[in-house]
Amino acid sequence: MATSKYQNFIESSSINGANAPYVEAFYEQFLEDPESVDPSWRAYFRLIQDQSAPRETPHSGVIARFERLAREPRRVVAAEAGFDAKAAEKQAGVLRLINYYRVRGHQAAKLDPLGLAPVDIIPDLDPAFHGLGPEDMETVFNTGTLAANADRLPLKEIIRILKSVYTDTIGAEYMYLTETSEKRWIQKRLESVAFQPKIGIERKRDVLKQLVAAEGLERYLHNKYVGQKRFSLEGGDSLIPAMDEILRACAARDVEEIVIGMAHRGRLNVLINTLGKSPKDLFAEFEGKYSVEALSRAGDVKYHMGFSTDVEVDGKRVHLVLAFNPSHLEIVNPVVEGSVKARQTRRSDEAGQKIVPVLIHGDAAFAGQGVVMETLQLSQSKGYATGGTMHIIVNNQIGFTTPDPIEAQRLKEARTSRYCTDLAKMLEAPVFHVNGDDPEAVTFVTRLAMDFRNEFHKDVIVDICCYRRLGHNEADEPSVTSPVMYEVIKKQPTTLTLYAKKLEEEGTIAKGDAESLVKEYREGLDKGENPARVTLGLVGNKHTVNWAKYKEGTWDTPVDTTITQKSLQALSEQLLKTPEGFTLHPRVIKIWEDRTKMAAGDLPMDWGFAETMAYASLIKDGFHVRLCGQDARRGTFFHRHATIHDYKNGQRYTPLRHLVDDKYGFVVNDTLLSEEGVLGFEYGYSTTDPDSLVIWEAQFGDFANGAQVLFDQFISSGQAKWGRLCGLAVFLPHGYEGQGPEHSSARIERYLQLCAENNQQVCVPSTPAQMFHMLRRQMKRSLRLPLIVATPKSLLRHPLSVSTLDDLTKGGFQTVIPEVEALDAKKVNRIVFCSGKVYFDLLQARQKDKLDNVALVRIEQLYPFPRAGYEQVLASYPNAKDVVWCQEEPENQGAWYQIKHRLAAYLQPQHQLLYSTRKGASTTAVGYLKVHQKEQAEVVQEALTGGKRI
Repeated sequence: MATSKYQNFIESSSINGANAPYVEAFYEQFLEDPESVDPSWRAYFRLIQDQSAPRETPHSGVIARFERLAREPRRVVAAEAGFDAKAAEKQAGVLRLINYYRVRGHQAAKLDPLGLAPVDIIPDLDPAFHGLGPEDMETVFNTGTLAANADRLPLKEIIRILKSVYTDTIGAEYMYLTETSEKRWIQKRLESVAFQPKIGIERKRDVLKQLVAAEGLERYLHNKYVGQKRFSLEGGDSLIPAMDEILRACAARDVEEIVIGMAHRGRLNVLINTLGKSPKDLFAEFEGKYSVEALSRAGDVKYHMGFSTDVEVDGKRVHLVLAFNPSHLEIVNPVVEGSVKARQTRRSDEAGQKIVPVLIHGDAAFAGQGVVMETLQLSQSKGYATGGTMHIIVNNQIGFTTPDPIEAQRLKEARTSRYCTDLAKMLEAPVFHVNGDDPEAVTFVTRLAMDFRNEFHKDVIVDICCYRRLGHNEADEPSVTSPVMYEVIKKQPTTLTLYAKKLEEEGTIAKGDAESLVKEYREGLDKGENPARVTLGLVGNKHTVNWAKYKEGTWDTPVDTTITQKSLQALSEQLLKTPEGFTLHPRVIKIWEDRTKMAAGDLPMDWGFAETMAYASLIKDGFHVRLCGQDARRGTFFHRHATIHDYKNGQRYTPLRHLVDDKYGFVVNDTLLSEEGVLGFEYGYSTTDPDSLVIWEAQFGDFANGAQVLFDQFISSGQAKWGRLCGLAVFLPHGYEGQGPEHSSARIERYLQLCAENNQQVCVPSTPAQMFHMLRRQMKRSLRLPLIVATPKSLLRHPLSVSTLDDLTKGGFQTVIPEVEALDAKKVNRIVFCSGKVYFDLLQARQKDKLDNVALVRIEQLYPFPRAGYEQVLASYPNAKDVVWCQEEPENQGAWYQIKHRLAAYLQPQHQLLYSTRKGASTTAVGYLKVHQKEQAEVVQEALTGGKRI
C-alpha cells in the first residue's frame, strides 16, 4: 500500500506479526466498501488514509492474480482474469501514451508564431489509439517515468501534463538518444515545469528589457539609415534574450570565454545587445567613417565584422568573441570550433568547461550547407571535440525567397527532411523547437540546452521558430514571392508588443512600463551609448596572446633555421626508441634502420627523416606542432610514420609526443574524409595560436578543391579584410607521374591567382633539406603568413632528391636554387627555370644528352616572387639569350600564366622569354600512362632545345 500514514500505523501499532494479515484483510474490505466494516475499524482506516492522494484501489485481486500465475498456465489466467487483464491493458496504454507524447509531441506543438503551419493530426497522441476512453479520465494510473509530483495520477491529469510539456510552444526531440541518462535528465527538466513557472518574475522583466533592446536597435537603424542594408533581426527578436541566457548559464558555470559564429542575419543586433559594441562605432560605420588603422586594410562590410571584448555577467567576467565571417553563411562553423580548440588547449581544458562555442544558424543554411554536416561529424572525434556546441537556429521559415517551412511536406518543399534540424540526429544531439513569440519558453529551453551541453558535453540545438519581418535585406520586397506569409506578417504584432501585453495582464509590470523602457533605450542610442550591455573592454588574462610581435617581420626577413649536428643526432636517437616489448612492422624496421644511418651521416637523408627533424627541433624550441589530414600519421605515400603500430597487438606509439613533457607538443590526427570542415577547423586553430605550427595535409593536392571557399574567403584574404594573421601550412601532394587527372595536379594556378600584397607563400621544395628549413622558417620568423606547399609524391624516393646532414646544419631555405653542376657560365646560352619534380627529369635528360649550354634553376618559392634570386641567376650567365619556363602542367594551368609577367619584368634586352608546357587542356592530365610518358618527354626536350614564344 502506498499511503505513508498506513505504513506508519502498522510500524507503530501493537497490531503486528501474526495479526497483520487479519488487519490487511479488513483494510481490503474497507477499500471495496467502507460501510461493510465495523464503525471502529472504519474510523481507524479513515484516520490513516492520506486524504490528499487519489483513492487507493484494493490489492487482493492483483495478489491473487500473481498467485494464480505461479500455479496455472498463463492462458487460463488470462482467460479468467476478466477485469485484471483489462486494467493491465489500460495501464499499458497509459504508458504508451506517455511515450508517444515524448516521441511525437513536437509534431503537435504550437511552434509557428504566424499560425501558417498546417495542423497535423497525430493518431498516436489520441488516448483512443491506446485503448483509453472518456470513462478512464478519472481513473488513477501509475505514471511510470513521467517526472510528475506523484507516482499515480488520474488519466486526465497525466494528459494535461503531457500537453503542457510537449504540445504547447516547445517541441522537444530527444527520444532517439541512446543513453538513458540523457533522456531521463531531459525528461526531468522538461516535465517538472508543468508544476512551476518556466522563469521567475525578475527574469521576466530582464527578458522584456532584452526584447526592448532587440526591437529598439532595429527600429532606430531603420529610421536613421534609411535603405541601408543591415539584415534585420526583426521577427526573430527572441534571439537576444536567448543569447543573454547563454551568457548567464556560462557565468554560473565559471566559463571564461564564449566564441560565437553566425552569418549576417541579426549580426548587428548581437554585436550591440549581446557583446556590447558601442552604438557610436556602429553608426560611424553606417556613415562611412573609419579609423586610419581600418583604412589601411581592404576591410569588409559591417555585417561581416567580428568583435572581441570582456563583459560582466552576474558578477562574473566573461570574454566574448564574435568570429569574422564572409557571406558564405555556415562556413564559419569549423573556424569557430578550431579557435575554441586552440583556446581550450592553451588552458588544458579538454572537457570544454572553460571555453564554449556557440553557433547561430539560419534554417535554410543549416539544412542545406554541407559544411554543417562536416562540422557536426567532428564534434565528438579525436582531436576535434570541443566539449559540445550550443547551436541556435533563427528559423524564419524562408531562405532568401525560397519558402522553408518549420515542418516540410514531402515532395513539396526545397528540402527533404521534416525539420531543418534533422541533420543533428546523426549525433544524437537533442533538438528543442520553440515558438519565437514565446520568449519565456525560448529562455527556458536555452538554459535547459546550455545545462545539457555543460552536463554531457554534447552538441545541442535550439530551433527558434520565428519569421523575417522584412525582406532578405531592407531593400527587398518579400511579398512578391511570399504574398500570403507577408500579408500575415503585416498584421502580426511584434514579439515585444505581445510579451509586454502578457506581463501587464499578469501584473508583472505596470501599464506604461514597457513604453518607458523603449524610450530609455532610444535615448541611450541618441547619446551613442549602449543601454543593453556595457563592456569592460579587452581586459585580458594570462592566456591572452600578444599578436604584435608577429607583425614585425616580412617574408624575406633573415632567420636562422639550422640546428647543430649534435642536436640532430640526439633528437634522432630519442625518436627511434620504442617502448619495451614493442614490435615494429618489418617494413618500418627497415625505415628505422635507415634513419639511424641518416643521423650518423652514413646514408643520404630522405624526406621523411628531414620532415621529422623539423618537427622535433621546433618542439624542442618550445613550439607546438599540430599535423592533420586523412593519412597524416603514416603519410599517404608511406614516408612519414609519425605514429607506429605494434605489429602484434596494434598498440600505437607516437615518438614525437615524448620529446618534451607537454602532451600538446605534438598532435597528429588522422581525420575523416573531410576537406572543408577539417581545413576550416585548422584555419581557426592557427588564427588563435601563433606558437603552433598547424598543418593540414590533403591526401592528394586536388582534394583541396572541396575546401576552396576557405582558401578564397579566409586563408588568402583574412588579413586584408579583417586583420587576421594566420600561419597555417597546407600540404598539397603534387606531381605528374601518370596517375590520371585526379591525382596529378594540386592546381597551383588557383593559389597563385589568390596571391597579392604578400598575403601568402606558395612554395615547391625539391629536396628534404628545403622542406626542413621551410618549416622551421615558418615558425622562427616574427611573421605569420599562410604557407601553401606543393609537396612531393614520387620525389619522396627519388635517388637524386636527397640531402646531407650539412644541408640541415648550414644554410637555410633557398627561394631560388641555382645551377648545382660546375658549368662554364660563358657557354650557357639557355637558362631553364622550373619548380618541383620536372627539375630532375630535366637534369637526367641534360646529362644523357651531354648539354653543357643549358643551366637548370629551381624557383622554390613561387610567391612572394624571389626577385633578387632570379635577377642574380640572370646576371650569372652573360651570354644567355633564351630564358625558358618549364612546367609539367598544361599551358593554361600550373604557374605559367601567373608567373610569366614576373619572369618577363626583370629580363635584359638580349633575353627572350620562352616556355615549355603541355598544350592547354580542360583536364589536368591524361589517363593513359604511355601518353603521359610521351607528353613528359616532349616537355623536357622542348625546354632543353626549343620552346614556345609568348
